Amino acid sequence: MKPLHRVMLAFAALVSLVPGLAAAQAGTAPGAVTNRIVFQVNEDDARKWNTVLANINNVQEELGKVEVAVVVIGPALGMLKADALTANKVQDAMAAGVRFVACGNSMKAQGLTRDDMIDHIDYARAGYVELMQRQQRGWTYLRP
Repeated sequence: MKPLHRVMLAFAALVSLVPGLAAAQAGTAPGAVTNRIVFQVNEDDARKWNTVLANINNVQEELGKVEVAVVVIGPALGMLKADALTANKVQDAMAAGVRFVACGNSMKAQGLTRDDMIDHIDYARAGYVELMQRQQRGWTYLRP
């Protein structure tokens, strides 16, 4: 057996014997959430929102421990307004651990302030940059 193969086998054996070492190597703590999904919504359409929220629920039921974020851009910001018809469903999703991120550039273009929005949502300066950065950190990107 070649020396490199011996080293690789020894490392594989060590990883299997030390709990949490593989997770640490992957950049996650043992027991940490490994499923991370970010949805993009940029349409002001209640049916689309209801579909996205139903899809999120399905993902949570299937995977159990999953981190979910919804980045909301452009016309879709209306669905995150405190007086929106979807506000209660968004708040229910937030109670289930879903994070909603409003695009600051879109808010500025529409003349919206944080006072106009549902309490406890998150904000990003630029929604598309937020999506890109999450993907770079290993999040799965979905645009229904």
